[in-house]
Amino acid sequence: MATAHVCVLFALLSVSLAGDDVKLKYKPATKPVRLFTEEELQRYDGSKEGQPIYMAVKGVVFDVSTGKEFYGKDAPYNALVGKDSSRAVAKMSLSPADLTSDTTDLTEEQLKSLDSIFEGTYKAKYPIVGYTAARLLNQDGSPNEHFKPEDQPHFKIKDEF
Repeated sequence: MATAHVCVLFALLSVSLAGDDVKLKYKPATKPVRLFTEEELQRYDGSKEGQPIYMAVKGVVFDVSTGKEFYGKDAPYNALVGKDSSRAVAKMSLSPADLTSDTTDLTEEQLKSLDSIFEGTYKAKYPIVGYTAARLLNQDGSPNEHFKPEDQPHFKIKDEF
């Protein structure tokens, strides 16, 4: 009987100590997130050995270095890295014209595909390292009032916002 009580106590203690870790759906960021300009993001295009490989989808910058065989130099999807490739991801295209963050005039089906890939692939597999300036700022440099850091994955008060 005492053994059963100890086991139950241990199980309850384990669950309560685990807290939010049990509910975590996405890979946690290993570094504080940061804001990337287009020029800064271009530096992480997989062309330099030993440097991380970053790509953005929907203004969220992911470290895709663990997928080097897909995104590294001369890899099949290397065209997508070093930039926000939301349109290309939505259209499943590697056309230079689609290698942009512009999602205007995409079909409803393409937008659903973008959301599905964003959630099911990028957010599930790769750590978020930052956001593109275009996601946080309007073209005139004023803050984008629709961007809510607290609604973003991995947001914690200690993050660099």
